[in-house]
Amino acid sequence: MKLVIGITGSTGVIYGIRILEKLKEFNIETHLIMSDWAQKCITMETEYDLNYVKSLGTVISDDANMAASISSGTHKTDGMIVIPCSMKTLSSIANGYDETLVARAAGVIIKESRKLILVARETPLTAINLENMLKLARLGVIIMPPVTEFYTKPKNIDDLINHIVGKCLDQFDIEHDLFPRWGSNN
Repeated sequence: MKLVIGITGSTGVIYGIRILEKLKEFNIETHLIMSDWAQKCITMETEYDLNYVKSLGTVISDDANMAASISSGTHKTDGMIVIPCSMKTLSSIANGYDETLVARAAGVIIKESRKLILVARETPLTAINLENMLKLARLGVIIMPPVTEFYTKPKNIDDLINHIVGKCLDQFDIEHDLFPRWGSNN
């Protein structure tokens, strides 16, 4: 399996880092793109450094590199996850404004009818945000805000992060044990 992972500059870069850690653990090939603000958020929000995060990706592309392999539909992948996905990036994708490699790669995923997941990070949402999400959902894009759940009885922040990461992995049928399944403890 080969997945494109976009990390954008919305708070919550830990979700992107954790999914990269898990995909590396599962030996899944990843093509990583990080926006400038994602790179800044890594140092602002986590104890990780940029070199560590880059070491988790199989292939790394600069967000300004519009000639990267993933900017073409002829480059085969199984899909893409933008985690977290800023409203700026979501708007760019929804409106076909391929100014960055993250937006361009997502556009390629849509045009090639591959699976695209956007872990949209913003609250509260404006009507513009919701309209952009609806436009994308109608195209088959999966909008997955990192909504906190409590039925698994999370004990810490890692449990909450793992739940969202696990939900993303579920979309690609990647087996994991990041959270207990509904009914497994009931």
